[in-house]
Amino acid sequence: MIKIRVPATSANMGPGFDSLGVALNLYNIFGFREIDNGLSFNGVPEEFCNEDNIVYKAMMKCFSKAGYKPKGIEISTLKQDIPVSRGLGSSSSCIVGGLVGANEILGKKFSQDEILEMAVEIEGHPDNVAPALLGNMVVAVTEEKKIYYQKINVNEKIKFIPIIPNFKLSTNEARKVLPSEISLNDGVYNVGRASLLVAAISNGNLELLKHACKDAFHEKYRSSLISGFYEVKEEIYKAQGLASYLSGAGPTIMALSLNQDREFKVKIQEFLKLKSLDWNVFELSVDKLGAIVLEGDEECKEIFL
Repeated sequence: MIKIRVPATSANMGPGFDSLGVALNLYNIFGFREIDNGLSFNGVPEEFCNEDNIVYKAMMKCFSKAGYKPKGIEISTLKQDIPVSRGLGSSSSCIVGGLVGANEILGKKFSQDEILEMAVEIEGHPDNVAPALLGNMVVAVTEEKKIYYQKINVNEKIKFIPIIPNFKLSTNEARKVLPSEISLNDGVYNVGRASLLVAAISNGNLELLKHACKDAFHEKYRSSLISGFYEVKEEIYKAQGLASYLSGAGPTIMALSLNQDREFKVKIQEFLKLKSLDWNVFELSVDKLGAIVLEGDEECKEIFL
């Protein structure tokens, strides 16, 4: 069996709508095997055990591009730690996992950049799939179907604290509340802050992150879909958080704090309990590897459903 581990991602980082994302050390692990015939699933909810499964569709795109038709495919979910429809890249992990798994079956026919281009064709934008595949923080844009990207080294003083609501929010639903056009003022606002964010997060100018993570493109529209959004954001700064932003399409709110701050997570958990908000809080760091093929045995257990 081929085992592929794919990290969670946090996209739309602050002002980086559809262009900035970071890989985090929370993982899904998929298993793949070519079989004699048919399509088989293990550890996958019954509603997804069909040809509409996003992992399978990604695999078939890769096979089709290679001109290869497998006799049959077995897909296994060996570990599912990335929460579904919470803004942490669960769909992107499936897309990247399926493409990399298929490419392994093909004997590594396609390069990493070719896999990335296929992933963006499926996803529609690169901010989640790029860090899921490549690791680290990634700036990525699409031009004439080609992906241009740069990996950014995140300063080691920073840790990521996803504050995860107990409800799902689909990307399609979150897209519907966005305006079809933005003003020049909003465009200038985000361009400046996106540039500042990349510089500050790589150079370690941490006092700038609070200002650099502000957004005018999507947070003010999507916040209406997330009860308690502004209360949680305000508490992040009261607890000495460095910055905050809506992760992906939401509903997860991502906070950045100092690695040495051992009290931040506790303060946020206490606040959530006080407000009767049944949300989860994790402490995560940057995954620098992206999607990898696992060798040998790997412990596979769920920590989040």
